[in-house]
Amino acid sequence: MTSNHQSRTDTILARGTYRELTRIEKILTAETTGGLILVGATILALILANSPAADAYFSLRDMHVGFSTSWLNLDLSLAHWAADGLLAIFFFLVGLELKMELTKGDLRDPRRAFVPVAAAVGGVALPALLYTAFNAANPETLDGWAIPAATDIAFAVAVLAIVGSKLPAALRTFLLTLAIVDDLIAITIIAVFYSSDLKLHYLAFALIPLALYWLVANKAEALFKKHYSAAWFVLLPLGLIVWALFYNSGIHATIAGVALAFMIPVNPLSKYGERYSLAETFEHRFRPLSSGIAVPIFAFFSAGVAVGGLSGLTEAWTSSVALGIIVGLVVGKMLGIVGTTFLVTRLRGASLDPDIKWIDLTGVAALAGIGFTVSLLVAELSFDVSNPAHDWAKVGVLTASVLAAIAGAAILAPRNARYAKIAEREKVDANRDGIPDVFSDDSARTP
Repeated sequence: MTSNHQSRTDTILARGTYRELTRIEKILTAETTGGLILVGATILALILANSPAADAYFSLRDMHVGFSTSWLNLDLSLAHWAADGLLAIFFFLVGLELKMELTKGDLRDPRRAFVPVAAAVGGVALPALLYTAFNAANPETLDGWAIPAATDIAFAVAVLAIVGSKLPAALRTFLLTLAIVDDLIAITIIAVFYSSDLKLHYLAFALIPLALYWLVANKAEALFKKHYSAAWFVLLPLGLIVWALFYNSGIHATIAGVALAFMIPVNPLSKYGERYSLAETFEHRFRPLSSGIAVPIFAFFSAGVAVGGLSGLTEAWTSSVALGIIVGLVVGKMLGIVGTTFLVTRLRGASLDPDIKWIDLTGVAALAGIGFTVSLLVAELSFDVSNPAHDWAKVGVLTASVLAAIAGAAILAPRNARYAKIAEREKVDANRDGIPDVFSDDSARTP
């Protein structure tokens, strides 16, 4: 009787803290849907940039909105607002995922985290080295060395969800952990190498609203769980102040999103809704805003490249910038991740999860070559819009992401079909023998 009562109580509280998704939010939260919206925004941008409406598109992209004072500059183009402002939402979610992984996930245990962390480092280092090799003779383009280093976690997971529904769950976990560490490295690279003209007094002032943000988030956790609008009226103003100060400090403004995310408690602190932490609640609530609005708008303004017809596209593809990015993302990511994983497992006398084969890992490593969102951001930070390398880099990112998705799907689709057949066969055997079906989802035995 007590246990039943307890179960009902937990369920009631869970609804209060982990608000039921609306139909629209459920659609926007789905990995495949977010990927499709992103692809649609990218295609629309490319069409507009290479159509009679190109002038209108670029005028909209470059239109300035905001204000500027002697102390605070917030007069930005729409493209700039999308890259520095809306992507801060994306990086806020990345920060939440990273903190949860470091606190409660695989990254908490150094032994379990070592292999995916090492694989992520290899998957960042080799693409950067390959890009550098392609551009060693041209110092002006070396600034783009970090463009092929990033993995678009949302896009990669979306493709995996489409082509690998029957693959072992351990593969998805590996990709998620790998991509989160990859994002951490990308965040560090942006903060260290793509920050300029630092004004430390702005960062010092930013510590005040950041501390208030931490205090409110930790002391009023129940308020934000219970009332959906509380975060908008209380935390959002503080977050905007932190973002504005970060932007004017010379640190890339998206880093503010990560800093704010690390202020959110990962473990439940209040008695109200002990099942979910505030970090999980916020991830649940704001994911649709990121995948359905923020990232697609960024892609719309960032991916629009006037390729100049077939000759212009050929010029871009044959440039050292695009070649370095394409080879780095498509080949470098795969070799870096698989090669590092192989060396680490051999040197440590370890082995892969029993459910994973090396061919499965190779397919996941290929998907990690989908750079897209973060790679496009780094491309914008690397080259001025007036520099031809700016457009070449974006052509390289888009081409590489498509090729990486195709390569990953080509490797994993047959493997997925094989796992599906084994799962179906074991289901039939289990039904015939009267045994409960325990292999109906992702737990098919390794072929």
